Amino acid sequence: PFEDVDARYLVLVNAENQHSLWPAFAEVPDGWTVVHGEDSREGCTRYVDAHWTDMRPASLAARG
Repeated sequence: PFEDVDARYLVLVNAENQHSLWPAFAEVPDGWTVVHGEDSREGCTRYVDAHWTDMRPASLAARG
């Protein structure tokens, strides 16, 4: 389900500001929050590209 270009997805983020595409039908795992509602894979990918500009975990990025 994670590679289906025709499926609907969510964008999740965790406490380290790491982002993940998640199938819309699947339960959101503990520790993750929906930051972009149900959308196409392409739409979710665009969201991630625009909002996750520093790939380092937040705790590491905060140290400089």
